[in-house]
Amino acid sequence: MTDYRKEAEAIAAEITEARRVIHGYAELGLETVKTAAFIEEKLRSYGIEPKRCGKNGVTAIIGQEPAGEGSGKVILLRGDIDALPMKEETGLPFAATNGNCHSCGHDLHGAMLLGAAKLLKAHEKELKGRVKLMFQPGEEVLGGANEMIADGLLENPKVDVAIGMHTSSGGDHCDLGLVTFKRDYSTFSGDFVRVTVHGKQSHGSRPETGVDAINIAAHIVTGLEELIAREVSNTERSVVLVGKIAGGDSCNTQAGTCVLEISVRAASSERRSFLKQRVKEISEGIALAFRGTAETEYVYGQPPMYNAPEMCDCVPGYAAEVVGQDMVKELFEFGGTEDFTAVAERVPSVYLHIGSGAIAGRDVTHHNPKIIFDEAVLPIGAAVYANVAARYLEEHQ
Repeated sequence: MTDYRKEAEAIAAEITEARRVIHGYAELGLETVKTAAFIEEKLRSYGIEPKRCGKNGVTAIIGQEPAGEGSGKVILLRGDIDALPMKEETGLPFAATNGNCHSCGHDLHGAMLLGAAKLLKAHEKELKGRVKLMFQPGEEVLGGANEMIADGLLENPKVDVAIGMHTSSGGDHCDLGLVTFKRDYSTFSGDFVRVTVHGKQSHGSRPETGVDAINIAAHIVTGLEELIAREVSNTERSVVLVGKIAGGDSCNTQAGTCVLEISVRAASSERRSFLKQRVKEISEGIALAFRGTAETEYVYGQPPMYNAPEMCDCVPGYAAEVVGQDMVKELFEFGGTEDFTAVAERVPSVYLHIGSGAIAGRDVTHHNPKIIFDEAVLPIGAAVYANVAARYLEEHQ
């Protein structure tokens, strides 16, 4: 069996350099122009022909064409590559200087997947199927995966199963190289709901001639708090958060409109549907009660991440071959949202986390501009990607 960990450590410096290049670009959303071009350049240097997928996503195939009809499965490996709109505060010599930063570790994900690509290409003739690479922009805006899927990511060749992986830094489960996962649902759904309240503007001295949209919005906020307190079991981890309110023109004018921006998170698809429906009913019902109206718009969202049981039965074992059995653990769900779920809705998938230390302290976690990841995780992650892919194809011919 190939020792991908040993081979990854031998190219650790190259993987690290790739990470630092991507880190310095720190591009947002779907606008990962330089990052995508760099990834394409690296893949070509490995003898792999990349293909642009969606606006700035990159995909490629490693492995021989199947010998016959139905022979050889296709496994997809995904690494996201976009940054966040916050000024980096790490003090690192390679820190981004464009006002953005890779405070969620996507630079590591892209570099680890590049490392895995080089490893797998070196053993291409030994693979018992094909590996499809997915370098994805736009994870932070929950749009990149769907865009790549719409552009044919999961076809030609058709993807059978998929693996996603994310770094863990800070917090309780970030020990270097620790691989964690959870069966079934493992991340929250994430939905952005916009409610626009319509009242009737009037002068503050004559409130009876108008309908105060801000007052209605305030009652909606209270009503939504009751939703979690009275309609969701205290054993469930759900969130309905009004994160932004905007309305009114002046201090002495009764507002004619007010807009609420709401985040809804749930740990199952059933609870997600329930909460979204109740946000609509509560908002529109309260507006009517106060002589106004409300429009509910589901702006964007993703379902919770579902880890297929059949993938959880084998993939953690393949990871353990790289990091050791004592460094693979099943843990509770992660409270964030992840758009790899768009892939997992369509093909059996599993989403792993890999510990990348707590150099800046365990209280400094993702989306903090001070976060510093331990680059020693890079060859470990590359080896996990590569070994999982090769071993899955070997055992599922």
